[in-house]
Amino acid sequence: MTDPRKIRNVAIIAHVDHGKTTLVDELFKQSGLFRENQQVAERLMDSMDLERERGITIASKNGAFEYRGYRINIIDTPGHADFGGQVERVLRMADGALLLVDAQEGPMPQTWFVLKKALALRLPIIVVINKIDKPAARPHWALDQVFDLFVQLDAPHDILDFHALYASSRDGHASEDPDKPGTDMKPLLDALIARIPHPSGDSAAPLQLQVSSIDYSSFLGRLGIGKITSGRVTINMPVVAANRRGELVPSRITQLYRFEGNRKVETSRAEVGEIVAVAGVEEVTVGDTYTCPEQPRPLKAFEVDPPTVSMVFLPNTSPFAGKEGRFVTSIHLEERLQREVLSDVALQVEDDAEGRGFKVSGRGELHISILVEKMRREGYEFQVSCPSVILRERDGAILEPYELAVLDVPDACAGTVVQKLNTRRGRLLEMVSRNGVTRIRYKIPTRGLFGFRSEFLSDTKGMGQISYVFMEYDEHAGDLRRRKTGVLVAMDACTTVAYALFNLQRRGRLFMGPGVRVYRGQIVGQHSRENDLVVNPAKGKQLTNVRAAGSDENVILIPPAVMSLEDCIAFINEDELVEVTPQSVRLRKIATNLKEIA
Repeated sequence: MTDPRKIRNVAIIAHVDHGKTTLVDELFKQSGLFRENQQVAERLMDSMDLERERGITIASKNGAFEYRGYRINIIDTPGHADFGGQVERVLRMADGALLLVDAQEGPMPQTWFVLKKALALRLPIIVVINKIDKPAARPHWALDQVFDLFVQLDAPHDILDFHALYASSRDGHASEDPDKPGTDMKPLLDALIARIPHPSGDSAAPLQLQVSSIDYSSFLGRLGIGKITSGRVTINMPVVAANRRGELVPSRITQLYRFEGNRKVETSRAEVGEIVAVAGVEEVTVGDTYTCPEQPRPLKAFEVDPPTVSMVFLPNTSPFAGKEGRFVTSIHLEERLQREVLSDVALQVEDDAEGRGFKVSGRGELHISILVEKMRREGYEFQVSCPSVILRERDGAILEPYELAVLDVPDACAGTVVQKLNTRRGRLLEMVSRNGVTRIRYKIPTRGLFGFRSEFLSDTKGMGQISYVFMEYDEHAGDLRRRKTGVLVAMDACTTVAYALFNLQRRGRLFMGPGVRVYRGQIVGQHSRENDLVVNPAKGKQLTNVRAAGSDENVILIPPAVMSLEDCIAFINEDELVEVTPQSVRLRKIATNLKEIA
């Protein structure tokens, strides 16, 4: 039996790339969770392939370790605001939070976002100024900025008096003085026990366990993960699951798991305050409450911020439809999207107004594009439209979402970046230069950032950094062009040849090389002018028996532009689609009559 006073439930919150997952790795290692000779993968909590490839946390995850007789449950949260729906719900499992801030960058937009959610739940917070090993680290400045952020968010006085530590997750040490680095993570581990309160709740009261996240098992089906806020759970215990519709679904606990490291370990009993994974309810969703059949006491369902961006998912209708995917029909598409909604409360799916497909609404471009990438890896084949913002109406005025964007750019590039943001209807809030780097803060319409990242990296020669977070709904900024140039569209089904591409590359930037099969209406490149141009990428050289020295040109091709899925989604206009299959990502025009394009 676990004493609730020996439990600490801690959420790790931070901006993207400020070191959350690396810190968790070190806490696991230095708590004695692993053998000395045990091989342990880096970024242990990033279990998804997409997370390891991108270096960001996409889905929240649970872990736990023992230290000095205490059981410390770790809740690793996403740092990107597009996955804020995960942050909002998993913070309810925590009794305190560990806020990580980069010692060089200081608080960033997502820091503001995740801290705001933690303060709304009145969670006590330990601040860790991380990466003090950086050559340009400025820990005292970073701490002052964090304090200012607490004040800006109206933190209560008891939370405003936070405990601060200085750490290097990579080197595995923490201390209370940045000028005297520690030798290990014990100061942080001790602070978790001393500063984070133990969970409250009555173990003799009827059961209350609200599902904060969903896991899957090939043997047991859906697993509901949550904190026991009242009562206790045992295997074969009868329960009812209270869902959002107010229904009480009777069931029985068939399996129960605690967390050890990043693994689930079977247990027969769990007490109040513990975070567990429960099997037994087939259709459990996030926000459902497991409670006692005789005295049901369901908890209020989660309230999350509404989505701001939407895209339309359509069955694939291109000439290549059905050749590369396993799940291609509209029914397959609908089933998969509805399954995603059960585990992601920030995502909304509804029928498209024109009846063509399904309108998927989320927190941002990245939120939806990650779903697209997951589906194509699972064997789905479909099409998606360009992203559009969700408008609101208030007092007869049309409102649109605005983002707070923070950009760090070399001083020499600041003028170009400001000019580009102004053309996208941004409003400059602050501009400060320090040590050759200019930090620019902008309030800009969400749609003004569509497709901006690749342009920004090009303007800053890869040296710039940009992050943004939803700010508010404000007055509609008017018309805003997504792209200034047209596209090159294939006039017929063919296989591209080098000679034709050699002549076409004078007209713009090509997206493919020779030997690629294309179909009528497929986009093969970006035109250098504003209009779209119908081209023949299979036009061969006229063959004659006349040859003259110097009259034949050498066919030298410029390497084609390789565009990622996110680049393709950001590139297209309203009359274009991205065709997504497990093997390919193609761009195409919606119009089938190419005379309309010409």
